[in-house]
Amino acid sequence: MLYPTSNDWNAAAHKNVALLGMSGLGKTYLSDMLQSGGEWFHYSVDYRIGTHYIPSSVTFDDLSSLSSYLGKPGNPDKGGIAFEEYINRQRQHRAAEIASLKDTALFVRKAQETCAHFICDTSGSICEVVTPDDPQDPVLTALSAAVLPVWIRGNGNHTEELVRRFATAPKPMYYDEGFLRTKWAQYLSERGITEAEVDPDDFILWGYREQLEHRLPLYAAIAQNWGVTVEADEVAQIRNAADFITLIATAIDRNT
Repeated sequence: MLYPTSNDWNAAAHKNVALLGMSGLGKTYLSDMLQSGGEWFHYSVDYRIGTHYIPSSVTFDDLSSLSSYLGKPGNPDKGGIAFEEYINRQRQHRAAEIASLKDTALFVRKAQETCAHFICDTSGSICEVVTPDDPQDPVLTALSAAVLPVWIRGNGNHTEELVRRFATAPKPMYYDEGFLRTKWAQYLSERGITEAEVDPDDFILWGYREQLEHRLPLYAAIAQNWGVTVEADEVAQIRNAADFITLIATAIDRNT
């Protein structure tokens, strides 16, 4: 790891971190809070993804245009798009996400010209574009050389709140293509409907629930092999940069 011990972390002139986890568990809250103090640079992977293929409309604080572009598969009369077009846009998202994660090191170097520390707010789908158990994974190798990956782990009490937030304000949703094709076939079969009959909103919400369970072991493997874990309940107690620095030191001690 970039900081093998808590002493290394505490002594580091530049503290560089990447936050991992499902949207709604505190990644952006922490990133915004740290940036507001003036010493931390906030790098948003979701924003960087958007600038790769819809640069004219995506903004740092509003990613709705990215969600709109990715779309939802299903009945066009209900705002859906053809499933294979959805797959095509998912592939674009994958390429942009990998590029954006690999760009992290570049932004770390740029950030150090103006800020002491660096916080990378990763997309919730980082776990879909890496192979955590591969010690040569190109994305995680590049990322962990520049920042300390920190997984924010939720628990069963967070699940329904995450679903509620997603239903109210859905964020860009990326699926591993094999997983997506399997779940699409399952959804059609269980409901006995055709692609043109799919309610896009219902499928996306159903797919989000399926993703919650699918992603947990992937996040856990990233944290175990490449970084550290903090609990969402711990994140909720953080009020300033000093609290955050202390929590990361604690997580490194737990890891070692």
